[in-house]
Amino acid sequence: MPREKFRTLTEQMFYTLLCLKEECCGMDILDRIPAMTGRRVNIGSGTLYTLLEQFLAAGMIRETKIEGRRRSYILTAQGKQMLEQEYERIRAQALDYRKIFGKGEQNDEEPNAPF
Repeated sequence: MPREKFRTLTEQMFYTLLCLKEECCGMDILDRIPAMTGRRVNIGSGTLYTLLEQFLAAGMIRETKIEGRRRSYILTAQGKQMLEQEYERIRAQALDYRKIFGKGEQNDEEPNAPF
């Protein structure tokens, strides 16, 4: 069975939508994602522009202006809702981790301790 589109977001998807809380163009996003993640997350231009097209088609973002080849976008209410759902999913994962390992701290003294 194929995976439902946008049921969960990749890091690139998440940070692309996060950047679009404020109006910006693709080149801005290419700069902002590495800056906001300490270079932990990068996105290629081909991936970014494919995502932007998919997000537009899904109604998660809208185009705000076109200046030649440069297009600017902003998050829609639907896109914000998707971001919030993804945030809650990630938060639930972190809570599960804390339940197993205790407050998110790594227990170096007992690396093979059972759950």
